[in-house]
Order: sequence, then C-alpha cells, then structure tokens
Amino acid sequence: MKNVEYIIVGDGYAALFFAHQLIKNKKSFVLFSGGKKSASHISAGIINPLVLKRFTRFWLAQEQINALHETLNEIENYTKKNYWVNEPIHRILHDEMEREVWSKKSKREDLKPFLSQEFERFEEVKNPFGTGYVLQSGRLNVVDFFNDLFSYLYKIDSLISEFFNYDELNRKENIYQNFKFKHIVFAEGMAVRNNPFFKNIPLIPNKGHQFNLKLSENIGNKTFKKKYFFFPMSENNFYYGGTHDRDHLEDEINQDSVEDLKNSLEDFYKNEYEVSDINFAFRATVEDRRPILGRHELYENLYILNGLGARGILNGNYFAKDLFNFIENGKPLMEEVDLKRFF
Repeated sequence: MKNVEYIIVGDGYAALFFAHQLIKNKKSFVLFSGGKKSASHISAGIINPLVLKRFTRFWLAQEQINALHETLNEIENYTKKNYWVNEPIHRILHDEMEREVWSKKSKREDLKPFLSQEFERFEEVKNPFGTGYVLQSGRLNVVDFFNDLFSYLYKIDSLISEFFNYDELNRKENIYQNFKFKHIVFAEGMAVRNNPFFKNIPLIPNKGHQFNLKLSENIGNKTFKKKYFFFPMSENNFYYGGTHDRDHLEDEINQDSVEDLKNSLEDFYKNEYEVSDINFAFRATVEDRRPILGRHELYENLYILNGLGARGILNGNYFAKDLFNFIENGKPLMEEVDLKRFF
C-alpha cells in the first residue's frame, strides 16, 4: 500500500494545473489519465483577455493572465521549458462600424490594457478594414505542454496511465487500489457524467471542431481571428478552429461544423489549403459561465474542479490554486465558482 496525499482524476488543463500546485507545495500524489483525447488536448491554447464579439474584457482577465505567467515560470523550473508563445491575436475587423467600436472602446480605462489603439493590415489575409491587436494576448504551446508535463509526472512516479474505476474506491477507508489517500480531486471535464459523486453538476457539453491545415501560402508566425482562430503549429501545419455547438452532440464529426469551418476560413484566407486532420471534443461549460469547484456536500475529502469552458487555460490555472488553498488552508472559495451555488 502506497500513501499519497492526493489522487487526481483527469488529464486536461484542470488536472495538470492542480498537479502543479501539488508539485510546487511538495505534496505527494498520483494522477489517473485514461489517455483519451479531450477538449484540452485539441484546444487552440489561445490566451485572450477579451470577449472578441463585443470587445469586452473577460472576468478577472488581468488577474488570470498575471497568474498564468507566474505559473508558467514555476513550471519552467522543472520542465526547463516555457510554454508561452508570444504571438498576439490580430482580430480581423468585419466592417467600418466594428472598427469604430474598437477605436472607441480602446480609449476606455478598463480596456486600454487589452485593446491597441492602432490598426494594422496584412498581405497574407483578406482584411479590408484592417485588424485590431489584442494586447497581452498569446497562446500556449499545447502539444509540448501536455507531452512534457506527462513525461515529468511519469519521471516522478505520479502518473497512472489508466481510467479511474469508481467501483474500486473504498471511501470509508480512503483506499483506491493500492493507494491510501487523504483527498481526491476530480477534474474530468464531461467525463464527470459517469462519476457517481458529481454526475449531477449542471454541465452543458459544447462540441468544438478544428482543422489541421497545410497551406499553399504561409501566413508566418501570426495568430489571426475573425470567426475562429488561425495560427501556425509548426512549419507547415496550421490550426483553425474551434466551433461551438450545443445541439449536435453525437460522438462523431459533424458535417455542418466542417462546412462552417471551411466557409469561414475562405472568407479571409485567399489561397489554397489542404485539411490534413479534423478533430472534435466536448468542452464542459456552465450556464453562468463560471467554473465549478469545491467539496462534496457529504464526503469531505472528495473535491471537484470542472466547468472551465472555452478558457480552460486561464480558468484552470487560476482556480486550481484557489481549490488548493481551500483544501489545505481553509481559504473560502469565491461564491461565483463555489459548488454550493447549485445546492
């Protein structure tokens, strides 16, 4: 029997950012990963402080961006790599009215840190009304982040490459298989629907599709956004996505979403391209657009970190620390994210 302070169930942003809190604070743990491709793994990794449909700031935008840079610097201490990609978002403007709205909002004190007051034009894409530059934006190197973090967890003997079996959990004695534990944190995304302890939390699946592309004409190291995000992942491998669909939830590629991606891409990319791969996954979203974290109402050592939505990196990092401080130090959770708001 091996004693650990924590078991983490899940392998997306929520799980890995919580694992980082345990590494940083020298807590023993194991993380159970079934290895299934999740929404986190196919995400764009975009770090965006704004809601770009309305040019408004995201909730806790500055606090979350600051916290992410701090965490990435901490992770660099043990992976020897920083996963921040300093390629800011260039928002392709739809028309003159949208350009005027951007210009007006960029002068507001609360939006000055995020909206550049200057517009740019690029030859690589159709942008007759120019583009707006989102300050403090960038993206995470998603592939290397997950590969390196899993490699590190394996190196420190904290990675269990199998699905968690709820039937094998002896809750009374705090034993799972050959592990004696103090706490379990479930960070499973939509897989929580199979979790007997938290299956009733009000998550809404949001299906997202994305393309991997090969381009006839390179766009360089730039991130563009009109309807969806478009950027290079490697020399001749580009990302475009992702869609948002709460209606077609079959576990297969949806052709309407594929056509939407093609049409929206061709709206601004003027050259030939080849779709080399189509991926989809289900984001875990919440009606009030706030994550869900906290303690089970009956079982005091079972916790949840879920409902990160489309901003899994910022929400996952910021609230992993909050959940850790709640468990270890008794620091109250924000009412807006506390699981108790639903009960």
